[in-house]
Amino acid sequence: MTTLNELVNQISMEQKQHDVAVAAAADLEVLEAVDLAISREIASFSLFDEEAKLRRMISKHYPHLLDHPKVRLYNASGAAKAASEAVKSVFTEESSVLMKGHIATAVLLKAVLNEEYGLRTENILSHVAAFEIQGFNRLIYVTDAGMNITPNLKQKAQIIRNAVHIARSLGVETPVVAPLAAVEVVNPAMPATMDAAALTVMNQRGQIKDCIVDGPLALDNAISTLAAEHKGISGDTAGKADILVVPNIESGNILYKSLVYFAQAKVGGVIAGAKAPIVLTSRADSAESKLFSLALALRSSTIE
Repeated sequence: MTTLNELVNQISMEQKQHDVAVAAAADLEVLEAVDLAISREIASFSLFDEEAKLRRMISKHYPHLLDHPKVRLYNASGAAKAASEAVKSVFTEESSVLMKGHIATAVLLKAVLNEEYGLRTENILSHVAAFEIQGFNRLIYVTDAGMNITPNLKQKAQIIRNAVHIARSLGVETPVVAPLAAVEVVNPAMPATMDAAALTVMNQRGQIKDCIVDGPLALDNAISTLAAEHKGISGDTAGKADILVVPNIESGNILYKSLVYFAQAKVGGVIAGAKAPIVLTSRADSAESKLFSLALALRSSTIE
């Protein structure tokens, strides 16, 4: 499999110049991610914020980035202006990825969804996280742990398409998708099982392409061939899921954080479904996770 560190190395060796537009970049955690990405030579950056404030912060904490050939500063007074200018940079294809800085997500998304210059598509936006977990011979993708609260069937189908795009960009030609539930049988009292069964049929009928959807499945049977065997679940994809589709944001958030804090998994995450990938890093993210998120976004931006 391609590890997350290998992905960073692959991007650094590519000839294509990637540019990341950062909205409200005057933030130490964001500048840390910028510095790390430049040191690994994976991208250049267009930083949008109040220029005087941005220059002071860079000068104090990352002076080597001042007047760096891969760092451009653009004056934007206020969060809304920084968001609109960063989004416009991606809309005009001056940049290939949008990154959230010290700005409310709602403010950034308002610019993303602007009818004139935004990055809106007919698809919904969804979060996709790629986990590198010790003992697994593949990356595990989890969706959606950060955007859609209680997605309906139509939205889950779109969430799967977004995740499949990300997985395919990292070389998984036909990802196995497991819509998760508490049990492996369809139970009308458990809506997650009903949606999972419907998504499986939609895949079989060609409504969800470029992947294999198999559900409902509990987590153990989705990722462990041994657990699937014990439950009597057969088939070529049993226990071999690449993409885990959670039923709601609570379960996704808990699974995400369990993998990070209990399993010490490495992770990169991206918002997919717009005209370009969006990186929303958190203050709690490690510098390494921010780097992996940028790499994931950059790689997915180059795949149609």
